[in-house]
Amino acid sequence: MAEALTDSLYFLPLGGSDEIGMNLNLYGYGPEDDQKWIIVDCGVTFGDLSTPGVDLIMPDPAFIEERADDLIGMVLTHAHEDHMGAVAHLWRRLRCPIWATPFTAWLVRDRLREYGLEDEVELHEIALDSRFDLGPFDIQLVTLTHSIPEPNGLAIRTPAGLVLHTGDWKIDPDPLIGETTDVSALTAMGEEGVLAMVCDSTNVFSSGESGSEAGVKEELVKVVGENTTGKVAIAAFASNVARLQSAIEAAEANGRRVCLVGRSMHRMTAAAKSVGLLSHVQDFVGEEEAGFFPPEKILYLCTGSQGEPRAALSRIAEGNHRNVTLGPGDTVIFSSRVIPGNDIGIFQLQNRLAERGVEIITEKDRPVHVSGHPCRDELAQMYQWAQPKVAIPVHGERRHLIEHAAFARELQVPHSVTVRNGDMVELRADGGASIVDEVPAGRLHVDGNFITDAQADSMRERRKLAYAGQVTVAMAVNTKKGELLSGPDVRAMGVAEDKMLSLEEFLDALADEAERAFDAMSTRGRRDAETVEEDVRRAVRREANRIWGKKPWVEVIVLEV
Repeated sequence: MAEALTDSLYFLPLGGSDEIGMNLNLYGYGPEDDQKWIIVDCGVTFGDLSTPGVDLIMPDPAFIEERADDLIGMVLTHAHEDHMGAVAHLWRRLRCPIWATPFTAWLVRDRLREYGLEDEVELHEIALDSRFDLGPFDIQLVTLTHSIPEPNGLAIRTPAGLVLHTGDWKIDPDPLIGETTDVSALTAMGEEGVLAMVCDSTNVFSSGESGSEAGVKEELVKVVGENTTGKVAIAAFASNVARLQSAIEAAEANGRRVCLVGRSMHRMTAAAKSVGLLSHVQDFVGEEEAGFFPPEKILYLCTGSQGEPRAALSRIAEGNHRNVTLGPGDTVIFSSRVIPGNDIGIFQLQNRLAERGVEIITEKDRPVHVSGHPCRDELAQMYQWAQPKVAIPVHGERRHLIEHAAFARELQVPHSVTVRNGDMVELRADGGASIVDEVPAGRLHVDGNFITDAQADSMRERRKLAYAGQVTVAMAVNTKKGELLSGPDVRAMGVAEDKMLSLEEFLDALADEAERAFDAMSTRGRRDAETVEEDVRRAVRREANRIWGKKPWVEVIVLEV
């Protein structure tokens, strides 16, 4: 590292800064020869068109993996995938104990069980409002509100000062599930003295307040009640248990029974019931049983609000769900927001539903969704309660972090630091803060059963294949005489076709160019298989670009005879 660490407190994000999702944050304290670190959250984001074949993307924990002996634990603020979804994937690299509240711990155990890790991981289930020591860190959980049960901020105390790490939060006076924000704890910390607040930036551009879940419930009751003859489906994030509660109450208020559709719905409701939530609702109806109910007596609670192709609602829209069908007279309510980047998939899903005659209602039509993140008035209130000396915006893209830092200055916060993943921030007891080092902060791709570095050759090759396909050239060569015995045989995958030039004609042209390139080589060059492969590869790639305007991935296979 560039500088020796002292007894100062250090904050180091490896994920979740300059981006929304994939949160992984480190706090370090102590002298250089006895430095101790904790992890706060360990999340994922999902692959997209820029990462073909990749299921999940995670922060690379290489920095702390190399310091595993100094890593004393991981604390999870809540159970959203972007805060805990990487735990099972990365735990064997980290091998540290984990602390989480009951709802989050249930979901972590469930995921660990999938990977055969439930007996290996030291998982501490702790009560809300817990306070415990991890080495030099005195950690206190602070109850907040968010779009999932048991969201917690962390008060992290060290001899260098107190840091409030908010995690995801909002201010909801009537969250339906869970307690309201623990204002007394926050104001007490403000009076004690908060050195720095590491804070959610998602909605910093949105004025006012994010709204209450109670208002969504009232609107869902109205909207469901307006459809008196057809089926109703509500698409929502399964992790938003308060929204599930609202949807269930809307169904029951209108004489409908609820059918869960999608694996995540069953998983989240089981987790909720394990901690005493959803305890007063009617039993859910199975998918096969739901088909025997009159249309006006059933409500489907579905996964797939973001247009995920394998989720329940997408299969329903395609007409290939084995148990659930929707058509004219039916209604789908999207009780969620459009996450940036998912726009195309969501609109395609809605178009497929519309083609089936389904009425679609979104947050643009009716107030059927509120955000789980703070808008500007809520941010201002949090700063008033906590009164930090330093603002460190996280959980946002670059523009969010810059705007949040400027807003904090307007609120008279003395210092602010806008960090990127890998920036090590020194927090000094005198209230100063600065970036003192930069460490590697890469990305890992979950690709099937493998975890691969995002910059690995295989990932670059796959992106290239997705863009321009592949051409394979096979040749049999007598390398002793430098003679071409057979071929070139050219085949292609993912190469475009044109009415003016068939694929067969295109491949013939590439084969002719491959043969010309071989003939143009010196006798010495034709006797070396590697030289033949490289010269022919470059010639074929150049010819493909001349004809097609793209450079496909070209592989030349020389069979030496």
